[in-house]
Amino acid sequence: MGHGQQETAATSLADAVAQEIGASLAPVDAELDRRYPGDPGTRQPVHTVYVPGDAFTADTVRSWGDRALAALDEHAPDAAALAAVLGLSDELAEPVHARVRAKLEREPVEDLRVDFEDGYGVRPDAEEDRAAARAARLIAEAHADGSATPYAGIRMKCMEAAVRDRGIRTLDVFLTALTEAGPLPDGLVLTLPKVTYPEQVTAMVRLLEAFEKTRGLAPGRLGFEIQIETSQAVLATDGTATVARMIQAADGRATGLHYGTFDYSACLGVSAAHQASDHPAADHAKAVMQVAAAGTGVRVSDGSTNVLPVGPTEQVHDAWRLHYGLTRRALARAYYQGWDMHPGHLPTRYAAVFAFYREGFAHAADRLARYANRTGGDVMDEPATAKALSGYLLRGLDCGALDPDEVTGATGLTRAALEGFAAPRRGDLTASAP
Repeated sequence: MGHGQQETAATSLADAVAQEIGASLAPVDAELDRRYPGDPGTRQPVHTVYVPGDAFTADTVRSWGDRALAALDEHAPDAAALAAVLGLSDELAEPVHARVRAKLEREPVEDLRVDFEDGYGVRPDAEEDRAAARAARLIAEAHADGSATPYAGIRMKCMEAAVRDRGIRTLDVFLTALTEAGPLPDGLVLTLPKVTYPEQVTAMVRLLEAFEKTRGLAPGRLGFEIQIETSQAVLATDGTATVARMIQAADGRATGLHYGTFDYSACLGVSAAHQASDHPAADHAKAVMQVAAAGTGVRVSDGSTNVLPVGPTEQVHDAWRLHYGLTRRALARAYYQGWDMHPGHLPTRYAAVFAFYREGFAHAADRLARYANRTGGDVMDEPATAKALSGYLLRGLDCGALDPDEVTGATGLTRAALEGFAAPRRGDLTASAP
């Protein structure tokens, strides 16, 4: 073939063949779009803090922050001390310590759940009514004065027969009071615990639909988290993954799957001394949750540790090392959220999160910049990897581990560009790398 002569492309199939195949797969295309819309692209909190309904007050969040700062001042007063406890490198010690302090001063809690289930217990109806209404008032007031956490809501009692009516009433009281206080906050989160059957999820959907219709809210305005705390929630009697059926039963309203460390462990017969988020039983449950939720827009949250950082300094340090290690382990496994049960857990929650994003920042930024600029490098990245890299940087920005200027400086990309890589169209993920 002569120089400059172009190839000609010949085909054997009639256009009707591709058209017929496209028509036959149209229902599958629609099903993929409906069931697997992808990540919503919104901020995911790094943790959830549970506070019993009777203990929640207007200064709860600030009190948690102050108590966390006091613990830091007492048991790790400077960067070197914190680094020695947690094994941070010299390079990370100062920026992590400084950012932890700043976070505890500015935004100690990212996601607050006022608890009317295990942390609250069974109370007289009138008492729980008052506590639910008060929770709504305090959350509404916090949004009005600018002191609200990015996410907040309640955990009601479950849909099992013994407590079903009480749970429904508490949710109704809370949402009614919140609605009457003004527009519902964007960060509203509702949590349905101890779900065992998809039908209980369907019941929650019907409950929220009824409330929306009664109060004139837009259809679908109210979503909810599903807590995975029983063996039945992971594996059904027919051997199928119940959790996947629960996501579908939520009809687009499920926002998260939260692993319940201690209820689930006890359900499987794990002894109290070995009930932890790194137990093999916990790893199996979360792996099933993770696969079931992938691509659906439903996010997975790890559970908690019940080892509290209290007492003498040596004991606090031991608890901090445990919590830090569990949090880092979860992050490496793509569980980007967990539960914190005590103010003393906040320093190590943020230390773990900030160290995770800062230690990998330079490499991730360089890889994404090379991909975006088509300059290559020592790794051949594809669209799916670019999605992961940009998602990593966005999570670091959202929690405060990274600053916008340093991310843009290292990548040459604005946040909008990062979001574009993090949420590509479905077909883009199967395209070849640039």
